Amino acid sequence: MTDLVRMEGIEKRFPGVHALKSVDFDLRAGEVHALMGENGAGKSTLMKVLSGVYQPDGGRILIDGAEVALPGPRAAQDHGIGIIHQELALMRDLTVAQNIWIGREPRLSFGRIDEARQNAGATAILARMNLGIDPRTPVGGLTIARQQMVEIAKALSYRSRVLIMDEPTAALNDAEIAELFAIIAALRSEGVGIIYISHKMDEIRRISDRVTVMRDGARVDTVAAADTPVSRIISMMVGRELTEDRAAIPDLSGAETALELRHLWRGRELRDISFTLRRGEILGLAGLMGAGRTELARAIFGAEPCDRGEILVRGRPVAIRAPADAVRAGIGYLSEDRKQFGLAPGMDVRANVAMASLSRFASRIGTIDEAALGRVARGYIETLRIRTPGDRQQVRLLSGGNQQKVVIAKWLLRDCNVLIFDEPTRGIDVGAKAEIYRLLNELAAKGKAIIVISSELPEVLRLAHRIAVMCEGRLTGILPGGAAQEDIMALATKREGEAA
Repeated sequence: MTDLVRMEGIEKRFPGVHALKSVDFDLRAGEVHALMGENGAGKSTLMKVLSGVYQPDGGRILIDGAEVALPGPRAAQDHGIGIIHQELALMRDLTVAQNIWIGREPRLSFGRIDEARQNAGATAILARMNLGIDPRTPVGGLTIARQQMVEIAKALSYRSRVLIMDEPTAALNDAEIAELFAIIAALRSEGVGIIYISHKMDEIRRISDRVTVMRDGARVDTVAAADTPVSRIISMMVGRELTEDRAAIPDLSGAETALELRHLWRGRELRDISFTLRRGEILGLAGLMGAGRTELARAIFGAEPCDRGEILVRGRPVAIRAPADAVRAGIGYLSEDRKQFGLAPGMDVRANVAMASLSRFASRIGTIDEAALGRVARGYIETLRIRTPGDRQQVRLLSGGNQQKVVIAKWLLRDCNVLIFDEPTRGIDVGAKAEIYRLLNELAAKGKAIIVISSELPEVLRLAHRIAVMCEGRLTGILPGGAAQEDIMALATKREGEAA
């Protein structure tokens, strides 16, 4: 196979950060080359250089053996380089077709947009991906999983010879992942080279030919995927061995009930949900995409209140019609979509950490005690190992995993008694995952009541003391921690009226 792309000695610096340190990388025609590393290792930065988003401070890029300059994303697209970013970059008020063809709209006479051709072109791409999405649907009305698939369709519309996928399956269910992998296989057969960034080891072993591991802005090694044990890849990524032992399940039979739900309903999204959550307990919430897990979390937090039903906190009924009500009741929520609901990306780390607790830092004359706020923020930076030059760094400049840690710090500072973590390790590398697992167990040991929603069943099994399973808006069963995966999946697919 010939090299489509070769990157040699790539350097990139940001204020206070040496992001890329003389990095070499190559991609061959018709291969899937996985790019792995902890958050902040430089993976996304390297790909943003290749896609023209960032300009390198040193080194060179060759395409088909010829050195090229990529002064912007359009130049990269002109060279056949497409990228699917980890964070969604769609315009929510525009339709699916408008998002796919934005800036390249087919025109009629007098410059008018040919909407029929635009919709037809989008339909063809969506059909190729086996997606039954109406191209006239506003993107804001789609689930995160469907929005991610629109991003993929948009990248495919450029007929890219080089396709960069940055955590493309983070919000996809198994069926959607299978569809994506079928698309990848077809593209490979056409000679397209794919750079695949993921932290999911099973995906890497299934589809990649080679794996390049980065750490601290430098390339560690490039190895053949089929010949390299997962343990070696993890060791290269983190520079240390990780233990996978789950914590012992505590006896919580006499623990106080921290949260109780009684017959919650909202349309067909949530139907007669009831359960209890004890102090010191981690309750895993499992189910397939669309089961209603996030809808339940947002209902508890007041972001999308229920039509009827009752929520009790420490035995007392509370009226939660808005997030402010939930926060006052001692409930914190880490959303699956941190960019939209969890962060103020244009603000710095310390402001984001203090966002839900500003009154704690108010002085008698109404000003903010910046010194105290800075000390607290730096404490969480150290505790959670947030990779940032300092607490004054803008959050938008951090990697996705480090942004997630900032959101966690926000709710830890608020000292909520009930914490809901919706996909807490989405887009986070194995090293950071281990840190977050440790943190959740420590919080539970201190008496916090925790709900963890995760699309990764091994994660639920590792963390949860009990596992509540949902299907089509209903709670189909609650299992003990350590339950068999087959039992969980049976409940996750148990439709209404089916026998147990």
